[in-house]
Amino acid sequence: MKNSHIVENKEHEAVNGSMLRGAVLPSLGHSQKELTIQEVERGPPHEALLLVLAYLPLFELLNMSEVCRSLRDAVDKDVLQWLDIIVEKPLNMLFSDEIMIKLTSKANGRLRTLALMSCTKITDDGLQQVIEKNPLINRLYLPACTGLTPEGIMRAVKTLTEHYQALKCVRINGVYNMKKEHLETLSSYLQMNPAKMEGQMQQLCFFHDHRNISVLRVEESYRPIDLEICPRCNEVRMVFDCPRETCKKKRERAMAECRGCYFCIPRCEECGKCIEVEEPGEVVCADVLCSDCWLQLPKCNFCNRPYCSRHANLQHSTSGYRMMKGHKKA
Repeated sequence: MKNSHIVENKEHEAVNGSMLRGAVLPSLGHSQKELTIQEVERGPPHEALLLVLAYLPLFELLNMSEVCRSLRDAVDKDVLQWLDIIVEKPLNMLFSDEIMIKLTSKANGRLRTLALMSCTKITDDGLQQVIEKNPLINRLYLPACTGLTPEGIMRAVKTLTEHYQALKCVRINGVYNMKKEHLETLSSYLQMNPAKMEGQMQQLCFFHDHRNISVLRVEESYRPIDLEICPRCNEVRMVFDCPRETCKKKRERAMAECRGCYFCIPRCEECGKCIEVEEPGEVVCADVLCSDCWLQLPKCNFCNRPYCSRHANLQHSTSGYRMMKGHKKA
């Protein structure tokens, strides 16, 4: 859509402006860093500010290192804030092997979480270098990292599981050319015996939960690998269960389950229910909504179509967009 392209272009311009001036500092030389910082002797930052550094997202953490010399030293020298590296928008557009290697080196080999969300510039060789230097990684998230290959991911997982059994979960949805044999190999590396694997696959996975799940939320009962074989199309994809009451009853009675990948069974963006043929209503974005959620979401006065919650921010960028509350079902 035109609006989404405008938002993405603005994000990209912001990254190329403020981010490249000082945020992605690991890729700049030390002399260049000091040129970007105006040294003003106003005293060190409050001690409480140093305590929150470990809780900041990566984008804010890198920007904090440009505020003053004390914060720069605190960011660069304290290992604590580098144990869990999560790369999301807008950093993912510029995140390369070189930047990844320099950032992960700050963990001194103690990296626990490596989450690269849609980082398309990351390659197999770059990932392997990081894995070899950080054998204690227990969460490896690589969704939509299209520069990676199944062979590169298998090599990384094998390296992590050869000597240490710290790796708990792997997220690889969106990596191209993932086949059944790749999935079986990854499962064997994670030492998932058939009985254990069957028990873990019985844990329900809902489409709307998958959209909103926190990167750092790891449950012991959650699936170690986010992909499996779709029972309908027999392809390696994320497979979702249905929270609709009628489908729950079918599952309890061991009847035909409403279970499959998103391509086989379209699901509501808001509640994760399966969508019946005559049910979906028109929305402004490209997502699908069930009739219940369509009625409850705010509508445009002009076209009477809603945005889903995931794209609600786009409505503010549309000039003259007016909202009217949808009528909830009694």
